[in-house]
Amino acid sequence: MKLGPKGRQWLKGLHILFCCTWIGTGLSMVLLGFLTSHVPNGDELYAFNFSIRLLDDYIIIPSALGCLITGFLISWLTQWGFLKYNWVIFKWIATVAQILFGTFYLGPWVNGALAIADAERINALQNTNYLYFKEMNNFLGSIQVALLIVLVFISVLKPWGKRNKATTGKK
Repeated sequence: MKLGPKGRQWLKGLHILFCCTWIGTGLSMVLLGFLTSHVPNGDELYAFNFSIRLLDDYIIIPSALGCLITGFLISWLTQWGFLKYNWVIFKWIATVAQILFGTFYLGPWVNGALAIADAERINALQNTNYLYFKEMNNFLGSIQVALLIVLVFISVLKPWGKRNKATTGKK
């Protein structure tokens, strides 16, 4: 079963929307993370961290899953397939890796920083665990956003071409 032209356009539009949302929200979270060093009081520090978690829970997670689901549908219902093109394989690996990294590292660091900011308010800025969570989210969150942008350009440029017939097992 393959989609017709209109179906492909709608699916591609949704995929692009989810991708833009994921990147834009990631950029916003990183910016907020860098700004937490310049807050005048503990309530603002907590508010910054709470905002970061809200963005993560309600925008990053759904948009990342939206990218994954629409990417799956694009691979399944169009000529691109899952394993025909090296750039598609790379995008699959990178997307799944980024979702897993966000789930098991970035997300827990966001939640940990929020819990410390909630308990310690402005004193969190002297807490080594808080500073570690913040630094990891700022640094690795920035790398995550950069890699998402690279995936956009891979989608546009489509490097690495089609896999050769010997590796796909087709004659």
